[in-house]
Amino acid sequence: MQLTQKAKEIFERFFGKVENLSLMQSDKEYFTNYINFAFGESFVKANLKERDYFLIIIASTLASGGENEFSIFVKTAIKNNIKPIEIKEVIYQATPYIGFSKVLDFLMLCNNIFKEAGVAIPLESQDVTIRSNHRKEKGREVQDTIFGKTNITKMIESTPKDKAFINDFLSANCFGDYYTRKVLDLKTRELLTLVYLISHGGLENQTRAHIQGNLNMGQSRKELLNVIAALIPYIGYPKALNALNLLDDIKK
Repeated sequence: MQLTQKAKEIFERFFGKVENLSLMQSDKEYFTNYINFAFGESFVKANLKERDYFLIIIASTLASGGENEFSIFVKTAIKNNIKPIEIKEVIYQATPYIGFSKVLDFLMLCNNIFKEAGVAIPLESQDVTIRSNHRKEKGREVQDTIFGKTNITKMIESTPKDKAFINDFLSANCFGDYYTRKVLDLKTRELLTLVYLISHGGLENQTRAHIQGNLNMGQSRKELLNVIAALIPYIGYPKALNALNLLDDIKK
């Protein structure tokens, strides 16, 4: 099997000469197949802006636990002028969806990569909702914007009293502490959330809700299809097919 010219051009634009990579020596057939599909087909079909592509794949490899590929994409993103603060916000935004313990591993990886690349840390603070600054109310405003005030009110009012804490946590922590941060706009954060959920897999109710949230935020069905196309090399077909089926459940 040979590399297609298109796949080789795209791959080398980002990652450098393919001949210099160890996998082309140890597993040439496998790696050639990956490059041809991931960059000659998946990347081309997705047709995303380079900045969006890098942020989405970093989010996906984080959520699915691919530490090696995460590291490669973070290093390459920096070399391709993706802002370190945007990369860091992709990592922070993942916390309410995949948990602190998993995010911590990738945060430490990222910090080591930043140090090697000469990126000074800590980066500038992007926090908006300090604890004395109505974070619950600001988070609720974000929920209303993404999902609709009527839907959020109905969810809160229908929750049994002994489970009411989860609505408080969602408003104050999930949406108040993370979605309100600066650098990445709300539309981008909601798209990243969908990427985390698709890449994690097995979260159909939440994935369906955030597909609707993305449509509400102005993403089109075609744009979401392109994102799924970009993710396939990194998440596999079962997760991608589940996401496609859930997208078909949404009528808009």
